[in-house]
Amino acid sequence: MRIEGKNIQGSFSITNLFNDLGSRWFLGCLITIAVLVPLMNAYVQPQSAFHLPTYIVTLLGKYLCFALLALSLDLVWGFCGILSLGHGAFFALGGYAFGMHLMREIGERGVYGNPILPDFMVFLNWDKLPWYWWGFDSFIFAALMVFLVPGLLALIFGWFAFRSRVTGVYLSIITQALTYALMLAFFLNEFGFGGNNGLTDFKDVLNIDLQADSTRRGLFILSSLALAGGFILCRWLLQTHYGKVLISVRDAESRSRFLGYRTENYKLFAFVVAAMLAGLAGALYVPQVGIINPGEFSPLNSIEIVVWVAVGGRGTLYGAALGAIVVNFAKTWFTGVLPELWLFVLGGMFIIVTVLLPKGIVGIRLRKRS
Repeated sequence: MRIEGKNIQGSFSITNLFNDLGSRWFLGCLITIAVLVPLMNAYVQPQSAFHLPTYIVTLLGKYLCFALLALSLDLVWGFCGILSLGHGAFFALGGYAFGMHLMREIGERGVYGNPILPDFMVFLNWDKLPWYWWGFDSFIFAALMVFLVPGLLALIFGWFAFRSRVTGVYLSIITQALTYALMLAFFLNEFGFGGNNGLTDFKDVLNIDLQADSTRRGLFILSSLALAGGFILCRWLLQTHYGKVLISVRDAESRSRFLGYRTENYKLFAFVVAAMLAGLAGALYVPQVGIINPGEFSPLNSIEIVVWVAVGGRGTLYGAALGAIVVNFAKTWFTGVLPELWLFVLGGMFIIVTVLLPKGIVGIRLRKRS
């Protein structure tokens, strides 16, 4: 079958996963830093210029979580044409799911010494644990919820939206309304998730001290592996027949539907996969920063994710990850030096990229090759 003169039948080979120079460079650099950063923190003397302090390791780990989040958005925006302005909701839900487990692990070491109820529930005079907190004392259960909660929300929302054929700016507005509604709900103390303060004061995970340098290095390595795994998964999906059809749905949805494809099912599957990857990014983010609060649901955060993808290069996967790292590095620097100018810089970056670099940073390399 052909759509816009391109064969969508396609064939899949494991070698096709890495047939792109950018993908090989991305994975090579990711593996390199996953090895070098922990070694430079653990074995290089603090007096050396090559020593990386633990706070830098944590900061880089946070960047990698953002890179995975951007990659997940690029799957649906860059390859499916779905501009989600509420993608941060899935990131926050994954973070809350794992944060609930970390709160349950505190046990009697909390301020109020309650072995079951988190401190904020004791403070608010809750007499028992809500049913939706059951099971989060188990690491395995919490790990499953990290994927299932964002995935289930994406499945329900996407099922109604895509079958109703809501597209374009209308879909973007609805996704933004979704994350805004969740933000308002999680701000309520009665909702049972810590209200304005959220979840914090984590002690350990699997009886491992979260503040230990070795734990920080381990979380950095896990973040690197998660980003590499997410990238390979998305590349694999896009190299299969499903991926070829997905791109055809992006470029000519009405024609794809005319040829007999249930386009809503293709979009729904990509949307759910992206949500689950975003949830994983949130779960890795929380133990590294030590807090999760309703601010993560902010629509502004979701808009920033779109900027990361646009700056790096939409429709490339590795470009989206690169954009997340570059923009957040710039944010760290500007908020430390000129904090009042950061939002102007962010807006300026988006305008410059849109006007001069429509294919993002990686588009410069692609332009030179052509």
